[in-house]
Amino acid sequence: MSTELPEYYFRVRENGAAVFRIDTENRQRRIEMDQIAVANIRNGEIKPHGDRTLSDADLEEIRAWMDRRRTVLAHRDIDDIHRAVDYLNLTTQWVQSKATDEQLEAVTDALLLAMHDLRSTLVRKKADRL
Repeated sequence: MSTELPEYYFRVRENGAAVFRIDTENRQRRIEMDQIAVANIRNGEIKPHGDRTLSDADLEEIRAWMDRRRTVLAHRDIDDIHRAVDYLNLTTQWVQSKATDEQLEAVTDALLLAMHDLRSTLVRKKADRL
């Protein structure tokens, strides 16, 4: 089991991460996290923290993390869509077998509008692809 810590730590934020350099080479052997940058995966921007100057190694590591993070988020997006298909099927089963009249009254209009919006958008996008 390795106890060696990575050189960088990425604290995930809404559109990227706060980037820290990890230091354990101090007198007390405590873990010190020194923020060096903020990375924005949406626009690709890397902003040094404060008056820091980022090294080529820093920038290379941050860019590599940004690429890995985009891949993770893309996989999550498609997984969420597959889950939505499952939820639609489970909802259909619930409507058919368990839902009370009161429950159906509470959700029918919202479901119909959401499904109409989704269907219209899917049909339009499919037509665009053809």
